[in-house]
This record gives sequence, C-alpha cells and structure tokens, in this order.
Amino acid sequence: MADRLLFISWGRVVAGREELALEVFNETVGLYGRLQQDGRIEGFDTVLLTPTGGTEGYFEIHGTAEQLAALREDAEWQRNIVDATLIVEDMSVVEGYANQGVADQMAMYQAAIGRVPQRA
Repeated sequence: MADRLLFISWGRVVAGREELALEVFNETVGLYGRLQQDGRIEGFDTVLLTPTGGTEGYFEIHGTAEQLAALREDAEWQRNIVDATLIVEDMSVVEGYANQGVADQMAMYQAAIGRVPQRA
C-alpha cells in the first residue's frame, strides 16, 4: 500500500496561456493514468479548487518511496513539470506521507516527545 505521496499544486494560469494550460493538464492526467496502469505509481487524485487567488488545484500521486523516487528521475515526468511551471503561477512539488507513512511519522514524533521535558 502507498505510504508516500507527491503533492503537486498550482495557482492561477498565466494570462494568455489558457489553451496551453488545458493541453498540459490533459497530458498530465494521461501521464499519471499510464504510470498507474504500468504499476509505476499506486494511484493519483486530481483536485480542482474554487478560485481564491491562491492554490487553484493539485495532484496527489500515491506510491512507495521507491516508486516516487523513480518518478522524480523520469525524463517525461520532469518535462511535464517544466511545461507546467511555464503556464501556471506558484507551482509546487512537495513530498509527503499517507496511510502507514502517517502512522510511522507520528510514532517518530511521539518518541521524540518522550525525550523532551514537558511543562504545564
């Protein structure tokens, strides 16, 4: 089961690049679908947010640490990210944890708390 994720978010589309933005978005969804079909990622979620002047949408790519490390080295994925950075503002790629990964991180946090004096 996927215990890691890549959180890829973006803001507003750069004015005048709307058609290209739609094209790159569709290419991205197709790429993630192929990666999932090939077993190179466990899955992905696509989220579009209501316009707020901040984050307008994001992808969550789910997989193991090994799958996501391999993905980040994949030339097609890298080209897709570069394409996206040229058409949207505030592009961000962040690594994170899901499922068992959250439990593992919280156990590590709890162990660290035990080593720090607590005060009321």
